[in-house]
Amino acid sequence: MTTFKKVVGVLHLWLGLSTGLVVFIVSLTGAIFTFQDEIRDATQASWRKVEVPAQPTEFLLPSRLQAIVKKSHPELKPAFFMYMGPERSTVLYSTDKQGEYFATALNPYTGRELGHLDLHRDFFSIIQDLHMYLLLPVEIGHWVVGISVLVFVVMLVTGIILWWPKRKTDRKRSFTIKWGARWRRVNYDLHNVLGFYAASIALILALTGLMMSFEWVMKSVYFVSNAGQDYPTEKTPPTVDTLQVAMATTQPVADVYYQQIRRSSPTAKMIFLGLPASPKQPVYSIAYERALYYYHRDEYYFHPVSGQLLKSIPHASKSNGQKVADVNYDLHTGQVLGLGGKTLAFLGSLISASLPVTGFMVWWGRRKKPKKQRGREMAVAQPA
Repeated sequence: MTTFKKVVGVLHLWLGLSTGLVVFIVSLTGAIFTFQDEIRDATQASWRKVEVPAQPTEFLLPSRLQAIVKKSHPELKPAFFMYMGPERSTVLYSTDKQGEYFATALNPYTGRELGHLDLHRDFFSIIQDLHMYLLLPVEIGHWVVGISVLVFVVMLVTGIILWWPKRKTDRKRSFTIKWGARWRRVNYDLHNVLGFYAASIALILALTGLMMSFEWVMKSVYFVSNAGQDYPTEKTPPTVDTLQVAMATTQPVADVYYQQIRRSSPTAKMIFLGLPASPKQPVYSIAYERALYYYHRDEYYFHPVSGQLLKSIPHASKSNGQKVADVNYDLHTGQVLGLGGKTLAFLGSLISASLPVTGFMVWWGRRKKPKKQRGREMAVAQPA
């Protein structure tokens, strides 16, 4: 083995040992979370799906739905709505005095409450928190996960360098798992061969995750996608003119936002509708072209008191960099390619979770052997 590969090997080993547990947890929870919508639809269909009326019927306005939830859950403070689509419930997300979130599902045609969920105890919410922050405080977990994923990207690159055979005659052997060999050899092949086949998917999952974790990664991708051009108007929220408070609407302000979005984005199937948090902060809302897909989106900013539209950013007007940023979540979950993309993301995450385990077993098995035997195995496993 060359000196370069020896250095790469040492780097690969110690980076893997230092971050392996975090990568295992993040990858495994990512695999579980991939099909969360499908699993929820199967297990919670009674409150996630609704029957569309035979006669064309418009959704109830936010103020009506908010009043229904307020009556049954007066202790909660409304935060935002998710109108999920014609065949799905509308969900009002609220918080209690401790800041914990609750989700109340409603039939958007009748207003009937279909379900009430404490997200602090919800399985997939816990999985998501574990995936993003390891259940640690956000300011700590954010850095632990982000740095570990950054190290994982280095691991993928160094792993390919270590695995890649120098001679063409050895490449066929390096692409297959020798199932009939001893377990240590099978484990070694599982680590290397599966790692190679999943590397491209794992790299996409890691990089899209880093775009969510670190602003500098997102800005770098935005810069490259726009060929160095900057478009500050699509990234800067508007300011709220306090003089406009005098123009307060007599209609419930959430209804004003909602109706404007419906007029401006008539084909949108899913709507994130923000609610006023402060008279000095604009209310942010999004209209999505497809239900459960987050890429194609029109963005809106409204005055929190008057309901006046302060700024809109249609999908068609966005720069390439902003469109890449918008598609990031769908790429990360595989949703951008539908069920096939989710399956690839699931398998890529599952294999990524296995790499720290098989890698640790390779290291542990070698350290238990005499140096001469270890050297012979290395010579066979790493063709010159």
